[in-house]
Amino acid sequence: MKTGVLLVNLGTPKSPNPRDVYRYLIEFLTDKRVIDLPWLRRQLLVRGAIVPSRYRQSAKAYQQIWTDEGSPLLVYSKKLEIALSHSLGGNYVIRLGMRYQDPSLEEQIAELMKNDLSHLIILPLFPQYASATTGSVYQRVQEILSKYSVLPKLTFIDQFANDSGMISAFGTIAREYSLKDYDHFLFSFHGLPQRQLKAADRYGKCLTHPECCREVCNENRLCYSAQCYGTAFAIAKNLNFQATEYSVSFQSRLGKEPWMQPYTSDVIKELAREGKKKVLVFCPSFVCDCLETIYEIGVEYAQEFKHAGGEQLDLVRGLNAHPEWIQALAQMISRNSSL
Repeated sequence: MKTGVLLVNLGTPKSPNPRDVYRYLIEFLTDKRVIDLPWLRRQLLVRGAIVPSRYRQSAKAYQQIWTDEGSPLLVYSKKLEIALSHSLGGNYVIRLGMRYQDPSLEEQIAELMKNDLSHLIILPLFPQYASATTGSVYQRVQEILSKYSVLPKLTFIDQFANDSGMISAFGTIAREYSLKDYDHFLFSFHGLPQRQLKAADRYGKCLTHPECCREVCNENRLCYSAQCYGTAFAIAKNLNFQATEYSVSFQSRLGKEPWMQPYTSDVIKELAREGKKKVLVFCPSFVCDCLETIYEIGVEYAQEFKHAGGEQLDLVRGLNAHPEWIQALAQMISRNSSL
């Protein structure tokens, strides 16, 4: 009997064609865990306002990063799947699914269930837990598995924000850059609406103090923001950064309501005003490079930084299928398969 592993990433359009981008955005943004509004209000907002106003612009962005092999997120995720399968060996069956679009979770779970599994591990490739990412994956996986009469033992890996292997892999990749040449380092994480942070708070303390996320404790251990800071601090420690040498910020906000702050766009402008000429950006909420890293940071924010007076803003490439990251994932799965 074998252990099945379902790797899950967010998803990507089938092509950079505006029609395919439109379909992807509709599926993604109508997920009630992504935009947690009542059904009718969510549908009207997404289908009537957000997607019609954004999909053509998003398609142009995808066209700039699309490769001969396809979407970078899917290409890197597949390479990760193959490398991890080789690393773990024949006792494991590895499948990659996307929460939105293809390869679909339903199809990949069906492939896994064809095997004689003693154990099924669900591993969303999101280091920090959030309802809109890992929570959405769990809900969808449970909906699919509810159709099966016989199930193997199930394990859900909910987060790995401070996994030592992942932190070390980020440090190894960062050292490929000439760190001494940079004036400042920025850890930019994908943001969430503040409303969603508060909804996940069990103790009524979320956002009541400006420093509440800076140290992980029992009361905020499930907080997405606290996990982001924990990841940033761990990587900074690995690289021997001093506190004044780096900042933490949040990107990819949508709409007018307040999101997690400080915003990356504001931070890079402030760094330029302070005279910082060269900035190196980490994106540790993404393990595979995608639109939000390659284009949003590598193109849009790099241009904003220069317009604000900076000279060079570089992106630390993602973990993708780096051997040290594959080893860290294999160890994480092995630990969970023995529980």
